[in-house]
Amino acid sequence: MKSWITYTLSALILVGGGFSAYELNDHWSAPVVHAESKLGSPGTTEKLDAKPDLKEMIRESQKRVVSIEVILPEETSLGSGFLYNDKGDIVTNAHVVADALGVQVKTSDTNVYEGKVIGISVEKDIAVVRVDALAGKEPIAVDKESKVEVGDEVMAFGSPLGLDNTVTTGIISGVDRDFDIDTVKYRGLYQISAPITHGNSGGPLVLESNGKVIGINSAGNDQGSIGFSIPYRQVASMIEEWSLHPDKKLAEESSSMNGEAAFGAGYTKETLSEDAQYLVNYFYESLDSGDYVSAYSVLGSDWQTKTSYEKFREGYLHTQSVAVTQSSILSATEKEAQVAVLIEAWEGGGDEPKLSKYKLTYTVRVENGSIKIITGKGKKAS
Repeated sequence: MKSWITYTLSALILVGGGFSAYELNDHWSAPVVHAESKLGSPGTTEKLDAKPDLKEMIRESQKRVVSIEVILPEETSLGSGFLYNDKGDIVTNAHVVADALGVQVKTSDTNVYEGKVIGISVEKDIAVVRVDALAGKEPIAVDKESKVEVGDEVMAFGSPLGLDNTVTTGIISGVDRDFDIDTVKYRGLYQISAPITHGNSGGPLVLESNGKVIGINSAGNDQGSIGFSIPYRQVASMIEEWSLHPDKKLAEESSSMNGEAAFGAGYTKETLSEDAQYLVNYFYESLDSGDYVSAYSVLGSDWQTKTSYEKFREGYLHTQSVAVTQSSILSATEKEAQVAVLIEAWEGGGDEPKLSKYKLTYTVRVENGSIKIITGKGKKAS
């Protein structure tokens, strides 16, 4: 790496969620909050201070951005990527996965999956990782047609410094930037003002005007105040060719140690604490945006057995707005964490909803290799 440029990418944790009722029980035969709501249907009742489209765009993009962890011959590597098709193919930087012996990706809901490199160009700094478990999932939209100009507003997604699901915003501050780093020849890059730093490499640069990927975040300075992205249109044909004709030898070599990759090696007390706190916030943010499928998916198997998706969804249909205002870890081990949150929820009928506060505690536990929300309890706060 050169003295003032380091490989990079970006991402932001959003918090939130939908909420309605008076208390939780320990048996979980009902939704997280189980009193009847006095609110009308979302189809006929507007949320207070309706969120701008930008927030929904960020959330939808984040769901398709992943963290990547790679086993190398002598160390591990961290980066980011994004799901670009329905085959489970992830676009990232070559410098993230070059010489990989094992690759694992972590999605926005903290699930971890094994991957394999199916195409790579070190010179262009582009690679594709196939994750079979993500086949059939909706990808993020890409844009190889729009003419990008200085001043266009953009968002950079990724996992800088290990902070999963981060987004930074800025503008295109320059175009057609050229430079070399070791054997990589960067040509015609977008220069961006959105801060990016270590761990951001491979994440998508999204054009704010249409919510589509226009670049792959690849390099930045040490202060994170300036970054560079590879235009997607430059490498689109290469990426598509790898997806159609995967390199089988490369795939085999890059998955030889998947079972020993860091994500699969188990949680520490610290990493479980971080992911548990994030997962509860993700749960509420999903509810708040009306994404009940994502919220339901992070519940433990016992909870889902006792509460059908239809019943779970019904418990939140009349929630207007909610926010997680405080979150903390009460206790944690390598397998389980207790997360305390304070919720502010707008609820009530007619045109005068009331603001209510709730204190809740959730148990988050490792289940079948992934963390899930197992139980919760709470009460209305004064």
